[in-house]
Amino acid sequence: MIEEAQVDIILNDLYELYGYDFTNYSRASLKRRLIRLCLLDKFAGFAEFRDRIRDDADYLKRFVEEITVTVTEMFRDPLFYKCLRTDVLPSLAAKPFIRIWHAGCSTGEEVYSMAVLLKEARLLHKSLLYATDLNPAALDKARKGIFPLAQMKQYSENYIESGGVHDFSAHYTAQYGQVKFSESLSEKMIFSIHNLVSDRSFNEFDLILCRNVLIYFDKPLQDRVLNLFDESLGQLGYLALGSKETLKFSLLKSTFKQLDKEKIWRKVG
Repeated sequence: MIEEAQVDIILNDLYELYGYDFTNYSRASLKRRLIRLCLLDKFAGFAEFRDRIRDDADYLKRFVEEITVTVTEMFRDPLFYKCLRTDVLPSLAAKPFIRIWHAGCSTGEEVYSMAVLLKEARLLHKSLLYATDLNPAALDKARKGIFPLAQMKQYSENYIESGGVHDFSAHYTAQYGQVKFSESLSEKMIFSIHNLVSDRSFNEFDLILCRNVLIYFDKPLQDRVLNLFDESLGQLGYLALGSKETLKFSLLKSTFKQLDKEKIWRKVG
């Protein structure tokens, strides 16, 4: 078991030694992840756990990966993707160039889902997908575009439910239990480390997706990140959040209009 004061000690170590600031992450979620990792790696006690984080650079990489990786899948929440397909992409089609930011992209499944949508809408050639995350290991995996073959059945079902009418397997090649997605998709992606806690806007976007990330932040950090997205969105740009996330309690609420029931808002103010 890790006590509240010990959580503070670890957070202070991470910030003082490495510059990682997790102080505004949701406390309950963060504590659960620390306890899980401590048990998973069979540490005898808090002191051993803390020393390993402080002194072992390889273990620090594992620590950050375990603390920050979120669950993701392709075409997760198919009706959300159906809304992107039928409502959002047609309104972006007239633009000469489309910039999309996947903030907190984790291992990249949703970035490839978006690239498939853009390709099938004949918009991929004039699009760039910026995919960022704090976790370098997750970004490396995303950059490779290689995923387990066993997951493709579920992803294909999600794709069809999202309105897909083509053969989903045409977007990848399978070998030895894995699939690699087409380079025609990945060549339109730019992967980079970006820390939503401390980094600033780096471009102007037509669509920003940050799904199931804000739920790990406390309210002040959620507000900071939403302001960052507001600064980064062009006029009439779109912001997409996760199924349990909302603009309802944000001061930005009046400057965005929600599309139907999906967690997609258009910047109107």
